[in-house]
Order: sequence, then C-alpha cells, then structure tokens
Amino acid sequence: MRAPRLAISREGRDTLWLLATLALIMAPHAARLPLWCSAGATLAMLWRAHMAWRDGRLPPRWVLLAALAVCVGLTLMTHRALFGREAGVTLVVVLTGLKTLELRARRDAFVVTSLGFFLILTQFLYSQSIVLAVLMALAVWGLMTSLVLAQRPLGRPSLLAVSREAGRTLVWGAPLMLVLFLLFPRIGPLWALPSDAQARSGLSDSLTLGNVAELALDDSIAMHLRFEGPPPAPSEMYFRGPVLDDFDGKTWRTRRVRRGEPEDTEPAPIETRGPAIRYQLTMEATHARILPLLEATLKVQTPAQQAALRLQRQGLAWTMGAPLHERIQLDAQAWTHFRHGVNHTPSELATWVQLPQGYNPRTIAWAQNMHRDPALAQASPRQLVQAVLAHIRRENYSYTLAPGDDETSPNQAQPHQVDRFWLDRRAGFCEHFASSFVVVMRAMGVPSRVVTGYQGAELNSVNGLYIVRNSHAHAWAEYWQAGEGWVRADPTAAVAPERIDRSRPLAAPRTGLAGALPEFDSPVWRQGKAFWEATNHRWNVWVLQYSRGRQQQLLGKLGWDANDWTDVARALTIALSGIALAGVGWLWLTRERLHQSPWLRPLWSVHRALVKAGFPPPDGQAPAYALSWARVLQNMGPAADERQATLVRQTVSALQALDALRYGPSQDATGQSIKPRQLLALAKPLIRSIEDNARQWRVQRAKVRHRAH
Repeated sequence: MRAPRLAISREGRDTLWLLATLALIMAPHAARLPLWCSAGATLAMLWRAHMAWRDGRLPPRWVLLAALAVCVGLTLMTHRALFGREAGVTLVVVLTGLKTLELRARRDAFVVTSLGFFLILTQFLYSQSIVLAVLMALAVWGLMTSLVLAQRPLGRPSLLAVSREAGRTLVWGAPLMLVLFLLFPRIGPLWALPSDAQARSGLSDSLTLGNVAELALDDSIAMHLRFEGPPPAPSEMYFRGPVLDDFDGKTWRTRRVRRGEPEDTEPAPIETRGPAIRYQLTMEATHARILPLLEATLKVQTPAQQAALRLQRQGLAWTMGAPLHERIQLDAQAWTHFRHGVNHTPSELATWVQLPQGYNPRTIAWAQNMHRDPALAQASPRQLVQAVLAHIRRENYSYTLAPGDDETSPNQAQPHQVDRFWLDRRAGFCEHFASSFVVVMRAMGVPSRVVTGYQGAELNSVNGLYIVRNSHAHAWAEYWQAGEGWVRADPTAAVAPERIDRSRPLAAPRTGLAGALPEFDSPVWRQGKAFWEATNHRWNVWVLQYSRGRQQQLLGKLGWDANDWTDVARALTIALSGIALAGVGWLWLTRERLHQSPWLRPLWSVHRALVKAGFPPPDGQAPAYALSWARVLQNMGPAADERQATLVRQTVSALQALDALRYGPSQDATGQSIKPRQLLALAKPLIRSIEDNARQWRVQRAKVRHRAH
C-alpha cells in the first residue's frame, strides 16, 4: 500500500505564497521584458515552487552563479548596457527570480520581499493608471503578509489570520500615507518621473505618408477640454499642431530658420472677430515642443495650482521652452473667426511655392495643364482651390484608413507617392489629400502648406468634458489669398465630410473573424467607457497631477501660508508630530489594564494607618489583607499597659469584621443581592475605627517612651 501523502510543510506554504505575490508583481512587466527574461524568471520561480511543494533540496551555488553570469550577458546583448530603465528592470526581474532559488532562511525572505517592493516601484515608471495602482496595492498586501509570516517562525499560523493582520497594518498606515502624499514637498526633478518613463505618442514636426494614419488608429486620449460657454461646432474644432512648409518629395517638415536669416521673435498680428471661446485643456505628455491648441488661441496661461510654463506664440502656433514630458493644464481663449499672415512679402511667399525637382512629375503636369485652362488662367487662389475641390468630388476619390502605402518593398520604394495617389489609386487618408492638394496648389503658383493637428472631439456624457483622442489626428492645408492671408482648406471634407463632422473616434479596419462580425458598440458599453474615462481623468487631475501649486493651494485653504518648500516641510513636520501624539494617546487609552478590586483603596487606608502607627507589615504584597494584619497584631508581645492592650483587641476585632464583610455572603437575610457599593458603605465605620485606634496607639506609645526616659 502507498503511504498517504503528507500535507505541505509550513515553510513550503509560506514560500508558495511569496512566489505567488512575486508573480503578481512581475505580470505587468511581461509584455515589456525580453522573452528570455520573462521565460527565465518564470522557470526559476516554477522550479522553486516545485521544491517548496516537495520539500526538495535547493540547487548548488555554482548553478546560481552560472545562471547569473548568463543573465548579465544576455542583458548586455539585449540593451547594450546594464544601467537605465529597460536594462535595470530586466536585471531586477531576473535577479529576483534567481534569488528565490536560494530562499531558505528568514534573512533570504526579507531580501526577496525587499526586491518585491522595489519591483512595485518600477511598475510606475511605465504606467500610473488606477488599475495598476489597485493591482500593486494587492501586491503590497501580499508582501506584508509574507513579512508577518517571517516574523512568526513558530507554529503554523493560518494565512487568513496573518493576511488580516497585514491588512490591519496597511489600514493603520493609510492616514500617514495620505499626509505624506498631501504635504511631502515637491522639490524639483526629484518628484518627477524620468523622461523615458512616459509613453511616446503624438504629432511630429515631420510627415511621411502613413504616419498620421497610424496615429489615427490609436484610441488613447490626447487631451481633455472643458468649455466655459457653448462649445464650437465640430467643423470648427481644429487643434493646430506643427505647420509643415518644406517638402523633399517624400517627407514634409517644419521650416527651419536658416543661418543668416533673422529669427521671428515677435508673433505675427492676428485679426479676430466675434466673442472669445474660453476653455481649459488637460494635455497628455506629447514629448514635443508645439502644443496643439484650438485655432486661433491667442491667450494661454497656467492655472494657479500648477507651476508656470515657458510658452511662446509664433503665428498661431504655441511652443514650449522644453519638450512636454508630463501632463499639464492650461486656461486659454480662442477665436473661430480670424485672419493671419495678411502682410507676407513676395519673398516670404516664394518659400511656399517651392517643389523638389524630379518628384511627382505627372501630378505637377496635371496641375499646370489645369491652370492653363482659359477658365482658370486668371483665377484667384480661392477659385483655383474650389476647382481642385470640385475635381476631388467629381472624380470619386475615396477616404480610407488603409490606403496600401506598403504594397512596395522598402528596397523598391515608390518615389512618386503623390502621383500614385492623385492619378492612380485615388484612395487615401487625410494626409494623402492634404499633401497632394498642396503639391497641386504649388504647381499652380499658389502659396500653400500642410498643417497637422487634431480635428473634432467627442463629448463625455459623465463629466461633460470633450475628449480629443490620437485617433482624431488630422492633416489639412492652408493657402494664401491676398487681402485675407492664410485660409484653411480641408480637401478631406470634400470626399469624407463625416470625417470632419464626426463626434466619435475612427475605428481601425477589421479583418478576419472580427471583420465578419458586427461592431460591438452598445449604449451600455459606451456609457461604461465614458464613466471609466471620466474616473481616469479625475485620477489624473487629483492624484497624478497633484503638484507643488496644488499643495500650496490646499495649505492656503487650511490657513497655512506656504510660500516655498520649507513652509510645506514645516506643515509636514507638524502633521507628523500630531499623528505621533495621537498614536501615543491611542496606545495609552487602549493599553491592557488589570481589573482593580473596589476594596483596594480601603485596604490601602488601613495599611498606611497601621504602618504609620509602627506595626510591622505582613510579608507579601501591599496592601496586606485585613486578616493578615489581624494575625500580626495577635502575635505581638504583651502590651505595655492595659490601654494599649485594649486598642489592640479593638483593632483586631475591627480587622476581622472587615475581612468577614469583604468575603462574606453576597445576599442579605431576605435573599436580596448586596451590591459592592453597599458593602463598602458598611466597611467605612470599621475603617475609621481602625484608623482612630492606630492614632491612639501611636499617642499611647509616645507617652510610654516619654515616661521611660
């Protein structure tokens, strides 16, 4: 017969709990780590779990040293370094997995637990979402449970009881955590995440066909807007980003100031009409210097709760002194009716009619033939634009997110992509229409350029904010008209007006089974998504964006004048001292108390009176029992005179009566229970009698001594 399998040992159970917690911590890193790192850490922890389950022997030290050398070498090969975010996280993950293979003592458990806490911190280098915060809070609870288990080496405490103790510890620490979050000084870059710890997405100062389409498939949020009054119409929600002036045949780029040319330091004058649109904007990190703000935003300021930013306007574009690596809020004013660039000189306008030689010859020839038409030979730029837009509508150009720019291999790249779109395929995304439109207009001698940014926004019904996603990325054109300056022309609207008037983001083209199924877009799903995004926005503004300015604003509401970080540090010190005093007071109030008998105070009165009279106290604890004092007095030698002997007899009688009252029956003759207060009331005359006898004994003793002398 096979022997019954023994239950897992206490050490094995605790080890499996710690390994499960580490797996929870490492899971979000799995998609970011090299495959060898994820696989190696997983195999190491599975191996250690097998040894914990079977109570097997740990591997020899040389195996761990060899594995360590291999992991360091693979890290160098993968990241070309051992320092930095990616290489550092890779090393910590794989070293934590290897450390579990020598987990045998409490000291090893403390080391592995410390590595687990450090891994929790590394998660926030990549994301600070609510989901990750909740997940890592569970991981902290798991590690705290492991610490409590390590501090209780004897017996087999249940995981449920220990986890409750760890949870209680976290709850007790929550007020301290809240005070530290609210009042810990935000000092310079020490409080911010490193620049490589943020996601990189957004508009660029260059455009190659296909880039905007790829960004438009990204459904992540680029910015939130709150309008003070009525919002502009969807067709007027153009958020201006980089303006692209120079074209080399393949890529559009922002025009750089050439050496020797004067740099524009004063913004060009803007003529506005109508009321201003006031709005507040919360922008995600774009890692770019240009801020895509609503056209034409002429006034921008940072809220009082946020540190001031270096902002500068150049034309209609707003730039920062440094790339935007963190989330910011701005208060701004914009005008939907405006004119700009009216006073450009002919030499300046010549920049916006240049085309590279040898690229897109068929489109250029087509545009020049169109311009030679007698009906358009003397046409104004506006008339030429209307003619080209009418051509787009008439020739059935189509709008698509997947125009097929990658049909040719990189080694056989198509040098004439505008020719291919404008004359052959006639299907493309907004960047194809804007880029080809500008090439056509320049071929006709009309100054024009490409503008990139975002177009449109969707309303979140939960919090009333407008959301601009990366899928709202858009490209349009501007042409120059004498007397009017730069005029927006959006050729995409000629073929796909729903692209401009939409209130919801684009959907990526679906293939396979997903393409055969109807799109899942129920009202319940949309409402849940809106609620989640509103919650995330509040999390971003209240928690992740809690800056030095908000800290000072909070202290100001509490009546504390915080002009710099030293004032905040003093407020933190006072708050921590208050918490410490409150903790000491709570410990004092909840301390373990011994139950004191109500007879303790009367016995102390008797004890002090008899000791003061000169009687030797009984052996043992004080105050002595009444019967013990009676025995002491009875065992005394003969009294010096009859008066003293009488006092001793009376005192012994009173002590015996007091003892009988204390330990006598708790009911009277009628069967009613006697309360302790009633017994103490009956004992008071006896106690006074004992005290009087003790005083008289002291007086009589003094007289006897006086006669003896």
